[in-house]
Amino acid sequence: MRTRTGSHREVELSAAERVPVRTVFLVGFMGAGKSSVGRALSLRLGWGFEDLDDRIQARERRSVGQIFRESGETGFRRAEADALRELVGELGSYPRVIGLGGGAFVQPENAALLTRTQAPIIFLDASVDELFRRCQQEKVERPLRQDREQFRQLYEARRPHYMAGTVRVETTGKSVDVVAAEVTRVLGIREDTGTEGVET
Repeated sequence: MRTRTGSHREVELSAAERVPVRTVFLVGFMGAGKSSVGRALSLRLGWGFEDLDDRIQARERRSVGQIFRESGETGFRRAEADALRELVGELGSYPRVIGLGGGAFVQPENAALLTRTQAPIIFLDASVDELFRRCQQEKVERPLRQDREQFRQLYEARRPHYMAGTVRVETTGKSVDVVAAEVTRVLGIREDTGTEGVET
């Protein structure tokens, strides 16, 4: 599946670019809505949903914050890569939406692994100010969230990697349900059934 991106609009895949979809990966910066949109999307499609961070925590028997504090970012990235390889090895058992942590797709080996699956990789994007505001409102521990300027710098460093995904979907000022509906539209997946094809 070829990469399709748009600067400030969603780009729908053409019929020729669509392949049977049983897995959708959601990537993007912290606060982009990967978990909330992922859950809403899975409900629309009748698919399973998995947050990669949840798998990491179950495997490590520690929270993400604990892993960062006790093993550093290097230790966390190692655990993340191991969990992702395990997850990819299970693909095809049932259709699912998978939300990745903000740094997962930035790691070259993870990006290469996901690309080889040929599953669509959806980049959920938003303005830096919107992302920072969302993170401030959440009661979620984010080890790499610092002050606004450092937040902006990290976003700008990671964004080119996210843009290598299949499709970019803008989320600024949109509800979770609206974004989930847009993802189904750009991928051409019929809601409720999870089958491919243009909606009528």
